[in-house]
Amino acid sequence: MLKRSIAAEGLKLRHSRIWLILFVLPSLSILIGCANYYLNQGVLHQEWYSLWTQVSLFYGEFFLPILIAICCSYLCRLEHQNHNWNSLMAAPISPAHVFLAKLAVLGILLFFVQIFFLLLYYGAGKLLQLSSPFPLETLGWIFKGWLACITIASIQLGLSLRIRSFATPIGICLCAVFMGLGMYLLKLGMFFPYSLLTIGMGILQQKCIMGSENLLFIIMNLLFTILFSFISIYRLKNTDITA
Repeated sequence: MLKRSIAAEGLKLRHSRIWLILFVLPSLSILIGCANYYLNQGVLHQEWYSLWTQVSLFYGEFFLPILIAICCSYLCRLEHQNHNWNSLMAAPISPAHVFLAKLAVLGILLFFVQIFFLLLYYGAGKLLQLSSPFPLETLGWIFKGWLACITIASIQLGLSLRIRSFATPIGICLCAVFMGLGMYLLKLGMFFPYSLLTIGMGILQQKCIMGSENLLFIIMNLLFTILFSFISIYRLKNTDITA
C-alpha cells in the first residue's frame, strides 16, 4: 500500500511546474556564488573550498530551505483544494501511509536536487579553471545535507498538512532558518533542526564532521525526523483537517 501511495504522489508531480523550481534555485545559487568568487579571487585563495563557501552559503542557508518548504506546500496543495482531504481520509489508506509517501517523494526529489547542485558545482569549478584536486569532502557535505533536508521536510510537511495557505509554511521556514543560524553561532546547532543543514553541508566551516560529532549529527537527524513524523501522523489520525 505504501508503494502505491508513493506512486500516486509521483503521478501528481509528473506534469507539474515544480520541476522548474528544482532546477532554477540551485542554478541561481551557483551563479550568485560563482560571481562572488570571481569578483573576490584576491582574497579567496583556496580554490574549490573558497568556491564552496560562496555557492553553499546562498544555496544551503536560503534557497534550499525555501525549496523544501515550496515542495512541501505543493505536495499538499491538491488535498487542500475542492475538499479532497475528505475523500483522501475516507479512502482505505492509513494516515501513516499518506504522510510517509509524501515524505518519501520529498526525499527522492531532494536527493536529485543535491546531485544536480554537486554537478553544477563541479562544472563551475572547471569553468573557473580551478587547478587543485576536487575535494572529496564535498560528497560528505552533499549526503549529510540531504539527511538534514529530510529532517526539515518532515517539519515543513507537517505544517503544510495543517495549514491551507501555500505561503504561510514557507514564511515559517524562512524565520526558522534565521533562528537556526543564530543557534549555530551559539554552538547549539545540533539541537535545532534548521541548523543541521548548515552543519552537514559545511557552509560556514569547511570541515567534515568526524567521530562522535558525526554520530551525534546522524542521531539528531533521525530523532527529529521520527519525532516530527510521529506528531504529524498522530494528528492526522486524531484530529480533523479543515478541508
